[in-house]
Amino acid sequence: MPTLRSPDGTMIAYDRLGSGPPVVLVDGALCCRSMGPMMPIARQLAASYTVVVYDRRGRGESGDTPPYAPAREVEDVLSLIEVLGGTASLFGISSGAALALEAAKRHAGVRRLAVFEAPFVVDDTRPPIREEWERIEQALADGRPDDALRTFLGSVGMPRPLLWLMRRLPLWKRLRTLAPTLPYDGALVQRFQLGAPLRAEEWAGVAVPTLVLDGGRSHAWMRHAMRALADVLPSARYHTLPGQTHNISAAAIAPVLAEFFASDAVPRPADG
Repeated sequence: MPTLRSPDGTMIAYDRLGSGPPVVLVDGALCCRSMGPMMPIARQLAASYTVVVYDRRGRGESGDTPPYAPAREVEDVLSLIEVLGGTASLFGISSGAALALEAAKRHAGVRRLAVFEAPFVVDDTRPPIREEWERIEQALADGRPDDALRTFLGSVGMPRPLLWLMRRLPLWKRLRTLAPTLPYDGALVQRFQLGAPLRAEEWAGVAVPTLVLDGGRSHAWMRHAMRALADVLPSARYHTLPGQTHNISAAAIAPVLAEFFASDAVPRPADG
């Protein structure tokens, strides 16, 4: 298992698969290399690309260095790009999409950027997500990770019957170990979850070709946000993956990413 030291000294663990142009995959909340969508996506992309999938700080086999700051997570991504020779394409899911956007602002070596369903709230399709983050932090401070998980999963729209079932599966124990990193995700996304339109000035530095993706069966508030994000980014197209939800299938998204990272043309947006 290769590792690197981020500028603040934190050890970041990663895997490197395949060969070809470099791509870095950035996970969302409650995911790491051993759990979540990125490793299946990496295996499919590895047929044509050198793919790095890593444990974000505080997760899996990576270390952590308090106090947390989003800028430190950005430095982790930029350090991975440097390991790959100084240039790479990025793909981020959910809160990882917000992190990838920040990295693309700060590194001239980002060649292309693809993001899937950054959990922004840009209109009144759903209430703002504000108090939920406060409850998550308080639950963790009180030693109640289960309550933090329930609050987070409810805030992103998980139905109560499914949440009830998850708490009774072995997966819940693994999620509990990742719960302390939820405030990290909150620090990346909560200022974009207040129901206000996105500002073009926020994203002016993301000049690279960008593909903004969502699922055709995802919540309306998330789809509205992705269309709005594509509208304010300097060089972006919006594309919907039919039949997909926030729990994206590697088989559905990997071919779209492979085509986008290989081509100078951004796929045209899907209807609707």
